[in-house]
Amino acid sequence: MIRLLHIEFIKLWNNKSSRFLILAYFGLMTFIAFVSSLKIDYGPLKFNVADIGLFNFPYIWHFNTFMAAFLKLFLAIVIVSMIANEYSNKTIKQNLIDGLSKKEFILSKFLTIVAFSLISTVFIFLISMILGLMHSSYDEVSIIFSDLEYLLAYFVKLLGFFSFCFFAGMLIKRSAFALGFLFIWFIGAEFIPYVYIAANKTKELADSIYQFFPFGSMWNTIEEPITRLSVIKNAVQTVGEEVTKSYEVHWYELVIVLAWTAIFIYSSYALLKKRDL
Repeated sequence: MIRLLHIEFIKLWNNKSSRFLILAYFGLMTFIAFVSSLKIDYGPLKFNVADIGLFNFPYIWHFNTFMAAFLKLFLAIVIVSMIANEYSNKTIKQNLIDGLSKKEFILSKFLTIVAFSLISTVFIFLISMILGLMHSSYDEVSIIFSDLEYLLAYFVKLLGFFSFCFFAGMLIKRSAFALGFLFIWFIGAEFIPYVYIAANKTKELADSIYQFFPFGSMWNTIEEPITRLSVIKNAVQTVGEEVTKSYEVHWYELVIVLAWTAIFIYSSYALLKKRDL
């Protein structure tokens, strides 16, 4: 496994576009995290993001994993390009001629996906820990290390999304078209049907169906954290309303994403087996 992973990382690092996107992804995560913690003190304008509790433990685990997930598009481009380059450069055929089995080829890509997801999770853990220790009003160990299930949900979300990107790359074999396929799937197969059902039936019915679709299940892994902030809850209560939403990470939602991950990886293997390279 280490050998297969080593081969993939050599390919990615030697590709200038992939190297740039990987570095940009981690650089942007760091930049956004630390810029958002800066204080604004310009004349009458004085504002500190940390004062509203964004970086308090354990809330920071929820907030940072939710926000960082939007940057996964950078690595999605890397993954679909990784597959497209295998076909355009005919390295996939050469790998198989050199003795790499089709199962090992798929395994090497899946290990890369797992590695990207794991490294991203560790990275967001470190950033969140640093910001929390710098700005959190709570420093008790029991509070600091509570709600870490959001990191697990973040890992599973990335794993599922990257596996979907991998399948799209294997299916289409062109990076731009593969990304287009993902967008069309989201709009045509999930978003429009969701809006239609919610408008003509009930939102509850739309939610219950949508949770079993790829993008829907991935979205459900981490609930939006903004309305969880006490300042937002207080503002809602002043107008006579109340936030009753559950922000927990549910195990069955993670299982749905993992099931899709298995489907995408197996389908990619089935496609490779059927193709005449």
